[in-house]
Amino acid sequence: MDKKTILIVDDEEQIRELLRAYIENSGYEVYEAENGKKALKILKNQKIHLVILDLMLPDIQGESLCKNIKLEYDIPVIMVTGKTDESSMVHGLSIGADDYIGKPFSPRNVMARIEAVLRRCNVDSSNVVVQDDYLSYDIDKRIVMVQGNIVHLTPTEYKIFETLVNSPNRVFSREQLITYALEGEFDGYDRSIDTYIKGLRQKIEPDRKKPRYITTVHGVGYRFMKE
Repeated sequence: MDKKTILIVDDEEQIRELLRAYIENSGYEVYEAENGKKALKILKNQKIHLVILDLMLPDIQGESLCKNIKLEYDIPVIMVTGKTDESSMVHGLSIGADDYIGKPFSPRNVMARIEAVLRRCNVDSSNVVVQDDYLSYDIDKRIVMVQGNIVHLTPTEYKIFETLVNSPNRVFSREQLITYALEGEFDGYDRSIDTYIKGLRQKIEPDRKKPRYITTVHGVGYRFMKE
């Protein structure tokens, strides 16, 4: 079996070397990039299974690079940064990061996070619910797939998706989605739910302008269509 490949994106050579030694010792193949442009080049030319991403890069903001990676590739991203306040962590996860580690860190902790994220992305087909030949999902493992490829949803997008698919054909109002999906932990307006629905449709619908799965019931709310 081929080794899984990890891309370390960090402008500090000492950190890259430390992580590389630890990760290679655990049986993975490692690529390194000291800036965002090199990271994108490696992603274009190599099969990468996971990215470890420092947010403080000299050329591209780490947040922007994370968004770019998530748009172009179906691979998990672990953010590593000195920004350890709660708001920074929430923001990092909201733009698609699969995990968030603050500096300074333990290489052993980073390795444990890598293996946990890769396990979550390793799909066991016996638990997969196949909606049709386009969309499938595994609620237990929090995995959504489009044409067999994993789609990375933000934590909020996933909570809404999970709520809808667990009650197929039921219509949820925006207020109900805030209550059931977000458990009331939501500071925005109820119309903000529309933004999350739009993001979900962009990721899972064949044609987001003519939704097949998450449909609108005008004047009421949204539902997940299942025959």
